[in-house]
Amino acid sequence: MWPDIAIARRCRVALGVLLLFAGAAAAASTHSATKAHTNPSPATQAGTATAAQGELLPDQRIVVHRNVGDRSPALVTMGIPFAPDTLKDPQLLRILDEKGNEVPSVAKTVLHWYAKDNSIRAVRVQFRAPLTSDEETFYFAIDKPRQQEIAGWPYDTGLVEGEKGLRVPAALATLTPEWLTASLIAGPQAVAAPNEAYANYVATQFKWAGRLPADDSTAFLFDRSSTLFKAYIRTGRLDYLQAADLSYRFYMKYIKRDGMPESPGCAGGWTYNDKPCDVKYVYIEPILLSLALTGDDVTYDSAMVEKMATLWDNGGWNNRPGPYTKPQQYFTERLAGLGLLATVSAYELTGDKRWLAKVNDRVGWLYEHQRNNPDGLGDDGSWRNSWNIHENDDWNPASDVRGASPWMTENIIDGLWHAWLVTGDKRIPGMIAGFGRYLEQYGWISRDLLVNPHDWRNPCSGADGQIAWYWSSSKAKIDALRKIQESEGWYSDAHDVELALPVAAAYYFETDPKQSAALKERFEKLSSSYSPACGKLDDTKRRFNWNNRGSGVVQWLMRQPPGSGASPPASPAAQASP
Repeated sequence: MWPDIAIARRCRVALGVLLLFAGAAAAASTHSATKAHTNPSPATQAGTATAAQGELLPDQRIVVHRNVGDRSPALVTMGIPFAPDTLKDPQLLRILDEKGNEVPSVAKTVLHWYAKDNSIRAVRVQFRAPLTSDEETFYFAIDKPRQQEIAGWPYDTGLVEGEKGLRVPAALATLTPEWLTASLIAGPQAVAAPNEAYANYVATQFKWAGRLPADDSTAFLFDRSSTLFKAYIRTGRLDYLQAADLSYRFYMKYIKRDGMPESPGCAGGWTYNDKPCDVKYVYIEPILLSLALTGDDVTYDSAMVEKMATLWDNGGWNNRPGPYTKPQQYFTERLAGLGLLATVSAYELTGDKRWLAKVNDRVGWLYEHQRNNPDGLGDDGSWRNSWNIHENDDWNPASDVRGASPWMTENIIDGLWHAWLVTGDKRIPGMIAGFGRYLEQYGWISRDLLVNPHDWRNPCSGADGQIAWYWSSSKAKIDALRKIQESEGWYSDAHDVELALPVAAAYYFETDPKQSAALKERFEKLSSSYSPACGKLDDTKRRFNWNNRGSGVVQWLMRQPPGSGASPPASPAAQASP
């Protein structure tokens, strides 16, 4: 089972985009949305050029921007993503100028909705833009066959020399956030509302995080490129897309392409600063996003993706991933979550069902770990593991603290969310809701413990700022947790922004009204973490990534009815759930 996500793609810009997870309503919405592309409403036509006879649709606007150099005309290569069941034939895509005249172009399918209806997920489009100024506006239409076809060119032809010895596009094309979010290329998203607190937080951080951190390899931890692409999707901002594209090119430049994808060779690993076998730096999601949003189909190849995914499957410097079978086993929430996300992305990018089977394996390991922890202490909703081993110390059962890292577990929730979007695995809603209950009961430090000199919060979030335990537990005594917090957890509220994801995802799947109300209240309290003062903190560059890689969907999740994700409708195209 997996959710049918229907999109009201023809909503006016002022109304945003409505996403529905419902059976009959979803089917009806898909039908009306598709029909509206070929029969624009009078209200829509009134806001567009009459010469185009309603074809210049506001949410299908393209703005071509001069990126580097002064080449004219510009060779434009771009990606256009599509929601399921929107486009079946790339020949139906046309590029139009501002007067509604067709521009000679070519379109090639580069992604399919492999887990859904196999319709087109993204196309690479090429055309020439006069670009006599810094930007020029076009539109795309998908209502009738293209009449003016061109041969196109290799993607590299449109690149010029940029900073750090990287070749970059001379021109970049942006799409509207209304179209981008509705395309589901990064899953359900809401367009960033004017003066939205979270969007302002990202923009504040971008002032210090925007420049390519080429001298700091850790600034790419938690996937800088995907974080920036997702910021672009919600806003349509050119500067986010520019930073995403540059970061992606820098990242991919250092992926090891030769050898075997296992230690010590570690093909598919990131070689920058000598980290080829460290899989927590191996990301496949940005390849998917770059292909869909920029049309770059040459920075990677299928052999590279195979090696990257296989390196995760082999574990790199770490043990081969597998079930959690003993209390002293090495486990970190970061590796479990990022590994699941990379495997989901490998399937979405290639359609290779080997990776879909690996997704099922990884979800199964997490399901058993959560439900049947080998420490015999029961199911508290967390992926309980050893503090000793988590911190690479010797295991000492007498002094060990059985628990979980709240902020690292966000990586598991992000991975499970993406796995659910692809598979609709019926185990996942309960897993996410279960951790939401754990986090609410055991994850947050109570106000009565936040007293001088042990108020571990950063004052940027104000007097009512929230803070989670650096290491939480349903079994350990408070003194043991306080000792860890005192040693490691000062200002661990730097992770509050990403912790909104497990709160919001649990809210979406939680069916108990009392629990849902508690989660909503917690989310509202967490809003203080979006303060400009917190956004200005730049003590570590990777904070931008850990805060925001998975957090954009939070704004969409909290707009849905509580529990609305718990029972997705059946689909005939679904993979059989175990």
